[in-house]
Amino acid sequence: MPEVTLKSWIMVLTLGCVWGGSFLLIEIALQGISPFWLAEARLLFAAILLTAVWGALGGKVTPVKDGKNRWPYLLVVGLFSSAFPFFLLSWGQQHVTSATAGVSMAGVPLLVMPLAHFFSVGERITVMKLVGLLVGFCGVLVLLGDGLMQSSGSGLEGWGRVACLSAAACYAISSVTTRNCPPIDAYAMSAVVMIIAALAGLPVAWLKEGPPPLPDLTTLAVLSGLGLIQTAGANLLRILVIRSAGSTFMSLTNYQVPFWSMVFGALTLGEALPAGLFLALGLILAGMGLSQWSHLRRLFSKA
Repeated sequence: MPEVTLKSWIMVLTLGCVWGGSFLLIEIALQGISPFWLAEARLLFAAILLTAVWGALGGKVTPVKDGKNRWPYLLVVGLFSSAFPFFLLSWGQQHVTSATAGVSMAGVPLLVMPLAHFFSVGERITVMKLVGLLVGFCGVLVLLGDGLMQSSGSGLEGWGRVACLSAAACYAISSVTTRNCPPIDAYAMSAVVMIIAALAGLPVAWLKEGPPPLPDLTTLAVLSGLGLIQTAGANLLRILVIRSAGSTFMSLTNYQVPFWSMVFGALTLGEALPAGLFLALGLILAGMGLSQWSHLRRLFSKA
């Protein structure tokens, strides 16, 4: 059964902030590297770091020898949590507006909910959970505002939207699969799935964009940050949250990402914040609270 604690809330809020900042770093990195090699660089940096950390901690795989095969789960998580969505978004965001991409990612909780209901223990759909997720989604719509009605003008905009929605579906599938994987050390899981993602992405980037480019020092620094913090560190946190608190709870991160993305853009690039920022934030926080109302009551009753 999922157990949502104060630590779970801190990790989810941290993930929202970290992933929200990734859009700014991606925008900077794209000035010195092509989209597919950017995605592959993130995966390679993360795979190297997580493997090193896993090895330094003893290379433990699982606490029990129960005879269960974990490889199918690890393969699905590796492909659907990083490899597929990274490349789908790298391609799709060239042909859609940022608002379209934001709504696609905010749809992850709504996709996770029915999957978790049917395939995960202890994550049944409830009226309060459904209302909370819908309220949070409305907050994202308010946040993105008029941009939702704008067209990118690309002739491939329709396929770009399909790519973004497909990426959201990948995240939903990987979350539920991560939750259902038999017991395994979190560091081992995070390292192995990232290795799988990096190996799967390498031929895709090479075939699409040719041999890897030699980025300048600024781009290399940004790529290392994306790989080490936004990919490696966040992937480990993501696994810890899903394994303990459940995939539906973890999916609440996606409602925060557009908010933090806009805040970082305003602080660093001087971008204008939307007029409905605080209304949107209120709806997002209210939605998160309503969807996890039973867990919050238990948490505060212990305080």
